[in-house]
Amino acid sequence: MWGDESVTVQLAHRSLPQIWRTTQKIDLVHAFYYTVMHEIYGLVGGDLLTLRLPSVLAMSMAAAGVGLLGLRLSGPRTGLLAGTLFPLIPQIQQYTQEGRSYAMVCALVTWATCTLVACAARPAWWRWTIYGSTMLLACLLHEFAVLALTAHGVTLLVSGAPRPARKAWSVTAACVAAGLLPLAIRSAGQSGQVSWIAWPDPVQFLGFLAMVIVGVRCARFPMSTKGPISLPALALPILVLPGLLLLLISPVKPLFVDRYVLYGTIGFALLLGAGIDHLYRQHSPPRNTWIAALSVLIALLPATLYLRTPQSRHDDVIAIGNAVRHAGRPGDGLLYLPARHRVWTAATPADTRSLTDLALAQTPIASNTLAGIELPARDVPARILQFGRIVAVRDAEGAHSDTDAREEAKTRTLARCFRESGTTHVTGARVTVYVRDYAACPAPHAPTL
Repeated sequence: MWGDESVTVQLAHRSLPQIWRTTQKIDLVHAFYYTVMHEIYGLVGGDLLTLRLPSVLAMSMAAAGVGLLGLRLSGPRTGLLAGTLFPLIPQIQQYTQEGRSYAMVCALVTWATCTLVACAARPAWWRWTIYGSTMLLACLLHEFAVLALTAHGVTLLVSGAPRPARKAWSVTAACVAAGLLPLAIRSAGQSGQVSWIAWPDPVQFLGFLAMVIVGVRCARFPMSTKGPISLPALALPILVLPGLLLLLISPVKPLFVDRYVLYGTIGFALLLGAGIDHLYRQHSPPRNTWIAALSVLIALLPATLYLRTPQSRHDDVIAIGNAVRHAGRPGDGLLYLPARHRVWTAATPADTRSLTDLALAQTPIASNTLAGIELPARDVPARILQFGRIVAVRDAEGAHSDTDAREEAKTRTLARCFRESGTTHVTGARVTVYVRDYAACPAPHAPTL
């Protein structure tokens, strides 16, 4: 379990009023997702399995929807190939096994796209209602799903859809935007939460660029069309447009993260499936096509295996909690450097139950926050000096750490009055035991040395 998943666990186990009050301060964009997970936990209980199973089921539904799209747009073999290739894409594998909202968003966008195809073929008010409701749910789970709505509009435009269909889409899109608007306005005040996003990550950008290049190449193959919307007209906009829009606004506000537009892989899987189908029909014998496909699968194997290791995530809160539990003794002090790392152990409170959280003034639940509220900087040293042994949860070596008066008071007191007794390195963090150095910093009642 990594840090963001830990946040899901913590907030999903709070009451609905507590979730609402907390998300007014942080993570409002995920408030609906936390509410959904709260209901799931209340229904079936559990912990890590319950956290991730919704994502697994959602992405399975997305794969089924991709297969259905391929079937409707180009034929059964394209549908089979697209639906099979979709879960093999590394980004899909990553977020299928993660307890966050992105798999659910991908599934909802996929089935909204299926509904759009049905609306274009057989217009009916109830189909447009289903389309709009599904897209609104996707947008409430994550606001950037609205970019898929834009891609759908382009699809209808380039497909030459009749005027009534385009008008119906416009009305539906306006209703979705109106439903999303209050959340968008409120969450805009929390834009500092994405301040960590710099210019597009080179790996993510190159991955997006590679999918676009392959997708455009496959779109140039002749394909059979089974309805008013062709496969390239549907797949290319949803593959290219959402990511491109995020890239275009990056000079003003960097927001390009591949998981925000994960549903773009729907278009890639459709185009790749159609491209392989074309090669299969054109080449004799088709054995060469299957050899090429097998080579691609073998090339993806290292990434597939890596995504199933703890090292594939920024941190591992299970390992951090275990390290704290093994390093601490009953009655030891516990210090987080910086305070935001309290979320690392909050998902498994049994790991820290025998320790005293030194700097904590108000718990995360009581303060409706994720990391709680800590003592003022002036009070932190005296609190630390009441303990002879302290377990500190720190950033990994070389990582950037927050600095303010409170954090400086912690590190200064530890450096002056304690010495390191041992450090355990885990994915994304260090757990260090500090022992009081009474010779350098004697206590009023220090023992005789």
